[in-house]
Amino acid sequence: MAHGHVAYGLRAQYGVFATPETVLAWERGGAVPTEQELTALAGVLWCSPAELISAASTLREHRVARGLAPEELARRVGLSAAAYQRMEDEGRWRGTERQTAALAEVLGLGPRALLTATGGDERLAELLRDAVTTRWQAYVKPVARTVPLPRRTVESALQRLHTEYHARMAAVSSWGASGTTGEEGRAYLDGIVGHFWESAGA
Repeated sequence: MAHGHVAYGLRAQYGVFATPETVLAWERGGAVPTEQELTALAGVLWCSPAELISAASTLREHRVARGLAPEELARRVGLSAAAYQRMEDEGRWRGTERQTAALAEVLGLGPRALLTATGGDERLAELLRDAVTTRWQAYVKPVARTVPLPRRTVESALQRLHTEYHARMAAVSSWGASGTTGEEGRAYLDGIVGHFWESAGA
């Protein structure tokens, strides 16, 4: 379909006013449609909203991909609609453990996707960087409180990350190191969250 045809369909079928240029911007990632626009676009293109979201990462994206209204999701996880909407708008989840488990179930999120959607990646990265550069044992409890994984899994992952990081740093400080200044160690820390999930097998 041409962009003009899509724009016409949005207006005629759903009352959504978008120009062909707007549709092109959505297609190229230069603009992001609102929830109403995304739902209407899916209708015009005869697909589900989930098919238009390449990789959902936020609460809003996961909710829209599942075709849930904010009020419905709030009810299913045990929150008021206003409280849920605030958390979604801010990108910071503050639900209880029970509500978080319900959220993961309703949205079909595994541990990694759940943490990203609830805004916990930055906190996890900070804890992991501290754990691998100092004594990893002191960070088992804080990391286990941050990620929905068994404590033994967290312990094993932290120990492995600590070993891998220090092996890189030892190579830099050895007599045979030729001109390296710790870039490999810094690069490892930059990707620490990904390394953690790989080590945890999640």
